[in-house]
Amino acid sequence: MALRTFVKISGITNLSDARYCAGMYVDLLGFSLEEESEKFITPTQYNEITGWVSGLEFVGEFETYDAYQVSETIKNYPSVKWIEHDRIEHLADLEGKGQGLIYKMDLKEVKNIELEVAEKLSQSGIIFHITSDHAVLDEDDIKAIKLISENCKVILGVGITAENVQDLIAELNLYGISLTGGLEIKPGFKDFNELADILEALEIEE
Repeated sequence: MALRTFVKISGITNLSDARYCAGMYVDLLGFSLEEESEKFITPTQYNEITGWVSGLEFVGEFETYDAYQVSETIKNYPSVKWIEHDRIEHLADLEGKGQGLIYKMDLKEVKNIELEVAEKLSQSGIIFHITSDHAVLDEDDIKAIKLISENCKVILGVGITAENVQDLIAELNLYGISLTGGLEIKPGFKDFNELADILEALEIEE
């Protein structure tokens, strides 16, 4: 079994999500590593979760830490192979350090970013992770995403449903998609709902 596209799951906080997603052959599991974050995962929690899964890679997710703070933090999470950051200047400072890089950007920024900048960042191997507070994509959103996806690798984390995911991937020339992990109802019990529906819609039957 495999999925039709590259998939990142953000904000993992529990083993139930991690094991399910690994079983569905997603590519990346993201963990919030800033202590101030609501979904912060300690090194102990991280090891307890990642020690039970295999076949994928792990992302350290950051929003405010500068490059030095990020570098110092991931020393406590040695199996982290990717770094995602909301600030491009900090991400740029982390180039060449050995991790894959993901720039998480709001859809509003996508509409303002210069294509030359996007191309330059893409040449450094940076993946663009597009998010938004809006649940539905309008025509202007579609045009902006399509334009940037022609110049770099884009994973989309907004406006995705089980019904439209395959059409969005094709229409927007996406490199992949991003979904968000949730909270356990109680240890070992998880209501996956839409996340599971979307992943199942991406399954390739063998």
